[in-house]
Amino acid sequence: MDTDAQIVELDTTDPHALIATAAAFEVTATSPSTHYARTWLQAVEGGEVVGVAELELPLSENTDVAWAEVQVLPTHRRRGVGRALWQAVVERSRAAARTRVGGEVTVDVATPGPAREFAAAMGTVDKHREDHLVADLPVATSPVDPAYEVVTWRGRCPDEHREAYLAMRNQMNADVPTGELDLEPEVLNDERLATSEERLMRAYDVRVAAARRRADGTFGGYSLLFVPHGTDYGWQDDTLVMPEHRGHRLGAALKTANYADLPDDVRLVHTWTAPSNTAMHRTNTGLGFRVVEHMYEVEAPIA
Repeated sequence: MDTDAQIVELDTTDPHALIATAAAFEVTATSPSTHYARTWLQAVEGGEVVGVAELELPLSENTDVAWAEVQVLPTHRRRGVGRALWQAVVERSRAAARTRVGGEVTVDVATPGPAREFAAAMGTVDKHREDHLVADLPVATSPVDPAYEVVTWRGRCPDEHREAYLAMRNQMNADVPTGELDLEPEVLNDERLATSEERLMRAYDVRVAAARRRADGTFGGYSLLFVPHGTDYGWQDDTLVMPEHRGHRLGAALKTANYADLPDDVRLVHTWTAPSNTAMHRTNTGLGFRVVEHMYEVEAPIA
């Protein structure tokens, strides 16, 4: 899955952590994206893996950036393991001609933990913040404006909707809040979308709900939801309402349309929203989402 990584020290007691499933990791490891190069590292002591790191190098956009994830078992922290992994990531980033390393630091609202302190010690600075929210299912359905109809699909976007879907996906990539991060938006074409869909479907039940205006058939927004195979939760990815279609509560209608069709054993949905995105934050809390963590996107320059 083509997503930014995290700079975190793994806390196995974190009740809100999303752990990559074996299927998702297998897809990433055995069918690598042509738009990202990934390297995995591990720290081993006495035959035991005590820490791991992942390095992700964008190959299409933002080729001056490296994304890093560092995780250390709680019992082995504050012994230099995380720092050694971070330095190894930086060395590889520098060799790949990257000038900055970024990642995400997740902080539990109730018990912050050591992740932010570790990231700061590595020389990173905060560039953007999002809230991690969760909602218990079911949630009340939000009705769609009568001027629109909801179109849904799973997996690959049908051919007859692809042009409109691509336009909305690229609008989302251009509009998503990024704070002080200096990043080029990802640009999708049909080939890149198709490749991503094929890879994602191997690890996730991919669900899309889109709003189409009845008067002229114009698509006004979409919501994208992933349910990892074999799990009891989903995670909300993009939700976009195109500028000229805002003010009709389409975001809430599209989210709940996806949730209403989930199997009964899916009981929780995760999402991430920037506090600055007041309209979407209000939509989420109105649906029953609650903030459980703060996620900070951080960055460090490297010479």
